[in-house]
Amino acid sequence: MNVSELLRLLQTEHDETAARADSLHEHLGLPTDEPPTNVTRSRLGRLVRQGLLTQPGRGRYQKRT
Repeated sequence: MNVSELLRLLQTEHDETAARADSLHEHLGLPTDEPPTNVTRSRLGRLVRQGLLTQPGRGRYQKRT
């Protein structure tokens, strides 16, 4: 999964709500065990630091509006 897929999913499926990394994995049909989900959390955290996403709560990510 690449960053553009994450952003597109957050924009279309979770437009007004924040999403968790494991729910994104479930929606995309990716493995939901801990190692792959941690990689996604890391990528989402990087996007928060770059200003593309917001983090309204611990472990929750949302597209910046």
